[in-house]
Amino acid sequence: MTAPVQGRLDDAVVVGGGAAGLCLAHWLSGTGTGVTLVEAPDGPLRPAERTWCYWEAGAGEFEEAVVASWERLRVRGPDGAVIESAPAPLRYRMVRSGPFERLVHSRLAASPAARVLRATAHEVRDAPYGAEVRCTTAGGQPLVLHGRRVFDSRPVRDTPPHRTLLLQHFRGWFVRTAVPRFDPGVADLMDFRVPQPGHGLAFGYVLPLAPDRALVEYTEFSRTPLTTDAYEAALLQYTGEVLRLGRFTVESAEQGAIPMTDARFPRRTGRAAFRIGAAGGATRPATGYTFAAVQRQSRAIATALRASSGVVPPPHGRRALAMDAVLLRALDTGRVDGPRFFTDLFRRVPMERLLRFLDGGSTPWEEFGIGLRTPVGPMLRTAAELPFLARRATGRSEESPR
Repeated sequence: MTAPVQGRLDDAVVVGGGAAGLCLAHWLSGTGTGVTLVEAPDGPLRPAERTWCYWEAGAGEFEEAVVASWERLRVRGPDGAVIESAPAPLRYRMVRSGPFERLVHSRLAASPAARVLRATAHEVRDAPYGAEVRCTTAGGQPLVLHGRRVFDSRPVRDTPPHRTLLLQHFRGWFVRTAVPRFDPGVADLMDFRVPQPGHGLAFGYVLPLAPDRALVEYTEFSRTPLTTDAYEAALLQYTGEVLRLGRFTVESAEQGAIPMTDARFPRRTGRAAFRIGAAGGATRPATGYTFAAVQRQSRAIATALRASSGVVPPPHGRRALAMDAVLLRALDTGRVDGPRFFTDLFRRVPMERLLRFLDGGSTPWEEFGIGLRTPVGPMLRTAAELPFLARRATGRSEESPR
């Protein structure tokens, strides 16, 4: 990878070295597209190592970065009832950002059409040849990058106008127990045996890495994140009173908040400037999952550019977003009980079909059948209400009586 050359005109400039930026740079370089990936220098703009999970059939493009996977998945109801299944051919996979970044960097280094630059991007704007990115290098020097197209994955500052806005907020511990406590063959997607908040829902999440090691998270869907102390207290309660882990050590921790909203994220910000990843609406509103969607969208963008198309395909279909908007609204108003809703859904729908639905891969007939297995009355009432609610550019959901 060479030093920056200000006169170079790339086919594409990708801003941001998170999952979306890395995925897109990888797929573009694989088609021979000249691409520059701009990553933030070491410092406060570079996020801490984080975990991405997704489900996929067969060996995927980034299998080398998968640190663990599970054939069997489990959901536990508030009363401890267990729903467990093997959603073959799908496997649940965990990717850590560090190994994923190193894998993609090694592939980009092998491509003569790709380069990675460390710089802070400040502005993306249209130019006669496409778009330009104004940056500052790690050494403090100004730098302008030129691309026929620019794909920006940096987080947006404000959520676009919406009717519902919840947060999926969490804190997780990577724990090591004194004696074996985990079954490495089964991942717990949702464990509702935790105290429920007054608004929204809460659950535990357990990804075993070995008989004595696991990622254990406490997660809430609600309007406001907790303090770190509150997350720690919830994790102590979950690991001690629910999981009964006994003595253990916390080797590392991670914390975050993911918007779950029916906001419409614009994919285009200029004539040749586009948003990708969570900034472009790749996060599935009803689940908070993003990684699989950015893979699909990255492949589609690479195919479109190879065909000289200026279209950036949406990460999710309209039908899926419409159904998610209804679910988010029903959860936010309290018309449906969150723990019971998800527990019943996993009990009544084959897990493989439900995961395909959550990934946007189900048929309309399958979606109709899944809809019949939800609380039909509250969901229909919510669907009838949504068209009459205004979208607001605020941090709160549009209010209405239950």
